[in-house]
Amino acid sequence: MGVNGKLVNQTRIKSDGDVFHEIFRYKPHKISDICPGSIQGVNLHDGEWGTIGSIISWNYFHDGKAKVAKEVIEAIDEEKKSVCFKVVEGDLMEAYKSFFITVHVDTKGEDNLVTWSFSYEKLNEKVKDPNTLMEFCLNVTKDIETHHLNN
Repeated sequence: MGVNGKLVNQTRIKSDGDVFHEIFRYKPHKISDICPGSIQGVNLHDGEWGTIGSIISWNYFHDGKAKVAKEVIEAIDEEKKSVCFKVVEGDLMEAYKSFFITVHVDTKGEDNLVTWSFSYEKLNEKVKDPNTLMEFCLNVTKDIETHHLNN
């Protein structure tokens, strides 16, 4: 039997929170241009960018290895500026029975807060919590922020 877990972390950004949300909703394929050291490519497999049910694959470099994740866009909330992805294939599925990633942006003027949430079920108790993946997501957030502040 698997072990359920949840991991949540936040970081403040100075760049436009609406723009940040738009990137994850409509333009995730642009992230590989913004931070090519972390994300090598994002491809649309089915559906349309920014729509629920669309299937996206991510090629990324994490924990010293090239990895892949195929995700379905599970939910989008424009009011809350959140996108939820369900991982359906790839490296994460070697350790987790289920894995959901939600990225949410609170925008209040120039004070924007990005929240990353992972909900998951480990295949067994020996699987570590995805702390390094959370750190990876926070680093990508900062790379996107830096890109937008400099352009």
